[in-house]
Amino acid sequence: MSKKVPLSPAPFEGYAAPRGHVFNSFLETVGGTPLVALPHLTQREHLNGRLLLKLEFFNPLGSVKDRIGVAMLRDAEARGLITPGRTVLIEPTSGNTGISLAFAAVALGYRLIVTMPENASTERRKMLRLMGADTELTPASRGMAGAIERAEQLNRTLPDAWMPSQFENDANPAVHEATTAREIWEDTAGKVDMVVAGLGTGGTASGIAHGLKKHRKSIKVYGVEPRESAVLHGDEPGPHGIQGIGPGFEPDTLDLKALDGVFEVSEQEAVATARLCAAVEGIPIGISSGAALFAGMELARKPSSRGKTIVAIVPSFAERYLSTQLFDGLA
Repeated sequence: MSKKVPLSPAPFEGYAAPRGHVFNSFLETVGGTPLVALPHLTQREHLNGRLLLKLEFFNPLGSVKDRIGVAMLRDAEARGLITPGRTVLIEPTSGNTGISLAFAAVALGYRLIVTMPENASTERRKMLRLMGADTELTPASRGMAGAIERAEQLNRTLPDAWMPSQFENDANPAVHEATTAREIWEDTAGKVDMVVAGLGTGGTASGIAHGLKKHRKSIKVYGVEPRESAVLHGDEPGPHGIQGIGPGFEPDTLDLKALDGVFEVSEQEAVATARLCAAVEGIPIGISSGAALFAGMELARKPSSRGKTIVAIVPSFAERYLSTQLFDGLA
């Protein structure tokens, strides 16, 4: 029998530190997501700026929407708008907000009905049903406007119904101002210069902008919308394949005045960039994340970005898009 070679300690170094405590509830695990550098992509794409990804899929249900799912319900409870065991929650969503509301609803004791466009991914629909939410699909051609119309119909007809209304709810941008912006500021030791985020409700970008600009007004925050439905650039709304952004209208939760610009990114560019991130960095991100990363790379390529730190918000993980074009031809 050959003599065993002692293990090197190297393979066990560099892991995240222990949390240091036990959580009393799954709800308490929302937030505190990591910022990650992209050394291989930076070298391959000859980026001048330091580009970081904020990996929101480290939230318990795998997306940035976990923040608002919990915040909207807790805010409504605090204001006496909803009661566990009695109130029926109704929300129009392309998927991730529904999943986040579903886990919060189960934890807090509510029934949930989600209306969503029929082109939402199969994975999202199944996750919703797994957690006991009811789903109603609306025509893809109507986009989120159709899902919102159906949710409002249900809200008028069902007794004891309440809509969190992520596109109007002030708790949406407020939670990003209070938590996401603070995390970015603290994790970069105040050295963040630019942030880019996809625009669905606009709450993430708007809240981050308000939170960071309180610290330093020169910080730039940019939004991203689909080129195929560039409503914020004056185009007509249209169907597109970047789920989670580009609802086809300007939401109340979007504060365009707080932003420093909005990028147009095509579905093809978003998918290609998401695949590039997985292949080069080993970070499998979703399609809207690919759109944000594409815009972040555009900023980081500029000569004026040398020495600057740019953060791109990654809302969700690639695995939530197995049935979409992100995985076409990969079987």
